[in-house]
Amino acid sequence: MAMSEIESTDQDEPAKRGRGRPKTQSDGERRTDIIDTARKTFVDLGYAGTTTETVAARCKISKQTLYRLFPSKTDLFLAVVAAHRQMMLDLPRPMGEDAPVADVLQKIFMIDIDEETQREREAFIHIVMREGAQIPEIGEILRREGIDKSRQNLADWLDGQARLGKLVIDNPLSGARILMDMLFGAMGMPNPDWKDRADRRAHLQRCIAIFASGTRPDLT
Repeated sequence: MAMSEIESTDQDEPAKRGRGRPKTQSDGERRTDIIDTARKTFVDLGYAGTTTETVAARCKISKQTLYRLFPSKTDLFLAVVAAHRQMMLDLPRPMGEDAPVADVLQKIFMIDIDEETQREREAFIHIVMREGAQIPEIGEILRREGIDKSRQNLADWLDGQARLGKLVIDNPLSGARILMDMLFGAMGMPNPDWKDRADRRAHLQRCIAIFASGTRPDLT
C-alpha cells in the first residue's frame, strides 16, 4: 500500500473516545428531577392515572432506578408533597436573618412569585383536592405532610421571632393559621376587585401589615 493511502486511512479514522465512564447524576440530583417530573405527571394524569412506570419513562430512567429511590407510588407522592410544601412557604429561613417581621413574611409567602410558578403550585393542590374525595389516602397525606407541617413550620418561625422579642403572640399555631387563611385565601381565589397582580400584591401586603401591627411588642 502506498504511503499516501496509509496517511489517508489514518486521517479518516474517527477520534478515539476518552477513557472513563460518562458523567452521571448523583442520587440527590436524580431525586430532584424525579420529584419535579412526578409532580407534573400527577397534575397531568391525576394520582389514580399516574404509575411509577409512567414517571420512570418520562424521566428516561429504568424502573429499577426509580424503585431504588422511591419504593412505591405512595413514597413518591410523599416526596412530591414535601417539595410542594416549600413551593408554598419559603421555610425554614436562613440562619441569622435579621429583618422586620412584615418583610420576612412577604418572603415566606412569596408574594412576588411569577405567574408560571403560581400556576404550578396551584395546579397540584387542585388535582389533589379533586381526587382526595375519591382517594382518602392522598387527602390525608396532603393534610398531614402538606398543610399541617406547613402550619407547624410557620408556627415555629413565629415562636422564634417571639423569643427574639420581635413580636408578641400567645398561640403561634393559631397565628400561623390566621396568616395562612388570609394569604392563601387571597392567592387562590380570583377577585374582580383586583385589576392585576399588583392589586393582589397590595392586598397581600395589607394582610401581612395588619398581622405585624397586631403583634408588635410595643402594644403590650
